Amino acid sequence: MIELEGVPELIDPVMVAAFEGWNDAGDAASTAVAHLDREWKGEVFAALDAEDYYDFQVNRPTVFLDGGVRKITWPTTRLSVVRIGGDKPRDLVLVRGIEPSMRWRSFCNEILGFAHELGVEMVVVLGALLGDTPHTRPVPVSGVTSDPDLARTMDLEETRYEGPTGIVGILQEACTHAGVPAVSLWAAVPHYVSQPPNPKATLALLNRLEDLIGLRIPLGELPEDARAWQLGVDQLAAEDSEVAEYVQTLEEARDTAELPEASGEAIAREFERYLRRRDPGPGGPPGGHATEGGDGTYLRDTSSGRTRPPKPIRPETGPGPVSGPGGGAGTGPDTGGSGPAEASDGPQDGGAQDAGPQDGGAQEDGPGNGPDAGPDRPSED
Repeated sequence: MIELEGVPELIDPVMVAAFEGWNDAGDAASTAVAHLDREWKGEVFAALDAEDYYDFQVNRPTVFLDGGVRKITWPTTRLSVVRIGGDKPRDLVLVRGIEPSMRWRSFCNEILGFAHELGVEMVVVLGALLGDTPHTRPVPVSGVTSDPDLARTMDLEETRYEGPTGIVGILQEACTHAGVPAVSLWAAVPHYVSQPPNPKATLALLNRLEDLIGLRIPLGELPEDARAWQLGVDQLAAEDSEVAEYVQTLEEARDTAELPEASGEAIAREFERYLRRRDPGPGGPPGGHATEGGDGTYLRDTSSGRTRPPKPIRPETGPGPVSGPGGGAGTGPDTGGSGPAEASDGPQDGGAQDAGPQDGGAQEDGPGNGPDAGPDRPSED
């Protein structure tokens, strides 16, 4: 039974979730939720029992020293809450953790139990996948849902993906069957530079989330980090003529596919977004504050096919190695092009995509060829 002691009644709460691992190329999704938690000073009110969902030989606990005392941090999923101030305050419930090793149905049911008790109005799950997308262009972000009504009212794609899936796809379907509106937002990470971090993809996810839920998100240093990341990849790619030529091919394909997007409506949308971010409105500057209860007493914490160039670039420093063309993107079962997968589960196979030691290294359990979307648009759940 879930007991939420000390958690105040929430205002129009939306749950935003991301999980390290198979659905988190470049750590873009989990970093986005971490950014929200940091900027709005979220307070953890619950954690799932690590014993129930994680294989500790795959996701190992870590030891650290606290004032000379050795302590252990167990891999798990934690929930925090933030209250966004302004003219119309509202609350976000942030869910951040690692894709579970086992008992996925129970895991989703426990997350949904919290959503029900907190009165969550919608669940937004963030994901990132590898795709044939150039690092020099805006990051494609797709919004997908299994709910036809939600797809129509929020201008989202209704997912038609079939194939292997990760916890993002499972949680979205669990929400749909439970009658909870759910959306997945997927960012495409260039497969030839898939190592984390990828601040440009993180920034794109936050911009899309901002549009979806109608909140201004303080971006901090992310825009500058994204520019520095792109400059670093530019310099690395320029050192190998074959990689540079391949990037140019991706750019041409992307530009050709997106010509219809350069419409008056698309330009108007971008201008409206710019105005929203520039003018905080009558409610004052953007931002917010954590819900009262900073001592963390809300609740118990139960546990603390492309040609590969002959010389892939592997710098010692910078945004990570630029691997050869085709170094990580698979071919989608439905659309057969470049770009992120029909994201229900999207990360294409492309080497070690999972996040850090928690994910056990290479993405061995992923599909051999991940679900790709069309030339330039992610799709999926």
